[in-house]
Amino acid sequence: MSAEFGGRSGRQGKISQWLRGRRPKQAAGDGGRETLLLAAAEAGLPLAPAAHPAGYRCSCDRVGCPTPARHPVSFAWQTQSTTDRGQIERWARHQPQANFITATGMTHDVLDVPLDAGREALDRLLEAGVEVGPVAVSDDGRMLFFTLTRGTPEDEDEWWPCELDCHPETMDEHPGLRWHCRGSYVLVPPARLPGDDDPSVRWVRGLEHPLPDPLSLLEYLTDACARYAGDQPDPTGAAWPLHH
Repeated sequence: MSAEFGGRSGRQGKISQWLRGRRPKQAAGDGGRETLLLAAAEAGLPLAPAAHPAGYRCSCDRVGCPTPARHPVSFAWQTQSTTDRGQIERWARHQPQANFITATGMTHDVLDVPLDAGREALDRLLEAGVEVGPVAVSDDGRMLFFTLTRGTPEDEDEWWPCELDCHPETMDEHPGLRWHCRGSYVLVPPARLPGDDDPSVRWVRGLEHPLPDPLSLLEYLTDACARYAGDQPDPTGAAWPLHH
């Protein structure tokens, strides 16, 4: 996509295409973006459009956006999220630079861990013969394990997402395990972060793998995160906190 995206010539070109009843083409070199998004929806992951990189900044209007290219474009993202093929095709083709998020806690959860801890846990899980579902990596140093959602327990107070799980912008302050469940979201591959031309969030285990029970992965992930945290002291000399 041209650096003029959002400028006068870019807007006029898109409007002309729509007036002629044509849909904008996918961005060149998108790596099968629409195909991957539709596969995610077919696997039951509800999607909604997200911001995208604008150079090293975010495409949103927020000055100093704390999560550039990693947040939904609409405040109504939870109700907007869908697996409807037609809607996702329209979004993908009319917003060829947009990233997409998937809303967690509806059909799936995501266990989100530091990349090094995730690699160690993934090796141990596969060696132990534990079923592992789709797994994505992000160039900001995270690994995402997609699982079934735990659902809504009878006692809501027992399993309501905490502030840490609901607000991805707290990532830098809490680098350990995060359980994205109800009220949260993650970027779904393929997605780009500021400064990257190629996808920064990508699958390392695809959607052909069925979603596992999150509890079957949890012990391996918490153990790996504990070792990772022990090797990464904060500037005060204390170990980074481990969530859950």
